[in-house]
Amino acid sequence: MAYRAEPERVAVVTGAGSGLGREIARALLADGYRVALAGRREAALVESAGSHAGGAALAVPTDVTDPDSVAALFGAVRDAWGRLDLLVNNAGTFGPTGPVDELSVADWRATLDTNLTGAFLCARQAVAMMRAQRPQGGRIINNGSVSAHSPRPGSAAYTASKHALTGLTKAISLDGRPHRIACGQIDIGNAGTELTAGIARGAVQADGRVAPEPVFDARHAAEAVRYMAALPLDANVQFLTLTATAMPFIGRG
Repeated sequence: MAYRAEPERVAVVTGAGSGLGREIARALLADGYRVALAGRREAALVESAGSHAGGAALAVPTDVTDPDSVAALFGAVRDAWGRLDLLVNNAGTFGPTGPVDELSVADWRATLDTNLTGAFLCARQAVAMMRAQRPQGGRIINNGSVSAHSPRPGSAAYTASKHALTGLTKAISLDGRPHRIACGQIDIGNAGTELTAGIARGAVQADGRVAPEPVFDARHAAEAVRYMAALPLDANVQFLTLTATAMPFIGRG
């Protein structure tokens, strides 16, 4: 019997210019995916793509809060590769910090626009592609946070966005069932990136103390996403929580 090669797999990773997005994009490229790397800075996206730039990697400058920009991203994927197998909704921001009564409305809206509406806009385009393509189906993985379970002090906007993202994950998972579209969420605590460097030096605790917290190599988070992505579409990791072992998360407060 002749060997039949697996069809090319195509992924979109948002927030791919740095941090977890860069590690996830590189892990998927190493696994044989064609990857569209989306983010605000083209130079950073090209750096993330490395030797794959111009080949298996497509750098697409994108503002996930802008519906037209998101539509252009998925249009570029359709034009380049004709289908979509995986969306990793990773783009996000910590947003403003401070007591809830001191947060500006503009900062609140900017955080929700990126962390929640951005994920919705990308999922909306991805689901439309996955429903229409043949063979039908695909997978969406949302990057949540341990703050989807338990907040840090002074993080109302970020925490609300991540709790809402959990609801969006559940809704997409349900709506996607008839179309072979799986949706899951990874909740990460203290992966070591440039964005979390301050946590290792000291983070405000629930009792007001400032204490350093352990971090873990961000490549482990990328490997977890890689595992979730590799499952057949009749299996799904609905929620996965990955933290530094000694992180003050369980028992926080």
